[in-house]
Amino acid sequence: MKKGRIAIPSDGEGGIDGLRAGHFGHCAVFTLVDIEEGKIKNVTTASNQEHKEGGCLVPVNILADLKVNVLIVGGMGMRPLIGFNDVGIDVYFESEHSEIRFVVEEMLAGNLKKMVPGQACGGK
Repeated sequence: MKKGRIAIPSDGEGGIDGLRAGHFGHCAVFTLVDIEEGKIKNVTTASNQEHKEGGCLVPVNILADLKVNVLIVGGMGMRPLIGFNDVGIDVYFESEHSEIRFVVEEMLAGNLKKMVPGQACGGK
């Protein structure tokens, strides 16, 4: 990835030195990492809305409005995965490491794979 915006669902206050939340729909914030020339240019956070039954597409709209190109998650249901794909946000799956800086660097190095339907959680 040479240019764009990466979002990572985050625990606590988020930030580049924070930890990725285990499930995107329940995170309090998203860490947003702007990439230019293949390097981290800027890091900000954006609030998520409270997760409610049937509200899995709310984060899709939030991140689309924030011009996110890539989302890195450790878990997600099929419905939001389809929603992100529909709005042009590529979802990458990384469940082994929770350090935000590490997963962003892995993304920049081309070491992460796009999430496939078989990796989606069983929930709706």
